[in-house]
Amino acid sequence: MTEEQLQLLVETTSWNFFNKPFKHQAFFNSRLKTTAGRYHLTDHHLDFNPKMAALSRETFIGIIKHELCHYHLHIENKGYRHKDADFKELLTRTGGLRYAPDIQKNRNLHVYKCQKCQLSITRRKRINTKRFVCGHCGGKLFYEYTYTKRSKK
Repeated sequence: MTEEQLQLLVETTSWNFFNKPFKHQAFFNSRLKTTAGRYHLTDHHLDFNPKMAALSRETFIGIIKHELCHYHLHIENKGYRHKDADFKELLTRTGGLRYAPDIQKNRNLHVYKCQKCQLSITRRKRINTKRFVCGHCGGKLFYEYTYTKRSKK
């Protein structure tokens, strides 16, 4: 999807679900890693993660609806934050997504075991076993194995 196609999709989504025009710019931002999209309060433009556009069209439109809820509520001086009732009500009325979908397919998990109490500890990042000890009993940790957790897709 190109930037022009994204702009057109955001504008048509705004008209179809909010009955209001989107008068600003929508961009792809490849620096977004865990965020699906972002609304900028200062200049009112929208950024989207290009990896989210590769998902299904319904999912990406749900992300666009979420960001448009922030956009339209902020312009109307209503509650545009996630915790505000105006935002929650508009999001459910339009059918936008509340959370970004998980796009990371595989995660390596590292398993450590305590030599004293035999407690297994699972971590995403490796830890220095000479520096860290078991949080349960204070025993020495040793690296056991790594496994890959696959997402449910």
